[in-house]
Amino acid sequence: MKEFQKFISKGNVVEIAVGLIMATYFGAIAKSLVNDVIMPPIGLLLGGVDFSTMKVVLQEASADGATAEVAINYGIFFNTVLTFVIVAFAVFMIVKSYNRMKERWEKKEEAAPAAPPKPTKEEVLLTEIRDLLKK
Repeated sequence: MKEFQKFISKGNVVEIAVGLIMATYFGAIAKSLVNDVIMPPIGLLLGGVDFSTMKVVLQEASADGATAEVAINYGIFFNTVLTFVIVAFAVFMIVKSYNRMKERWEKKEEAAPAAPPKPTKEEVLLTEIRDLLKK
């Protein structure tokens, strides 16, 4: 049990959990963006097509409801692929921005001149001896 407590109390676990929660809701936002904002105008431009209802029916549902309709919902698939492309692009842009910031930080660290190392005790003693000999 102690090992589990050590594991769960590490900062990385909390960061991963927060990232997962944020990613889940970012995915929901992207899905809504595709389904509710992007696809309606595209459908309108294509003659009023609603992509979410586009499908190929393999078997009609029975009138009495005993058998359900069997269909290939390619419109929903298209929406899902578009959502994935948007999320992938957003993640790409975030990673690209992070890498750019990281490069700037590393350049600043390299550009900062390193302080000269302090002389060792031997060097201090030798300097004092040299100065005394000069006198």
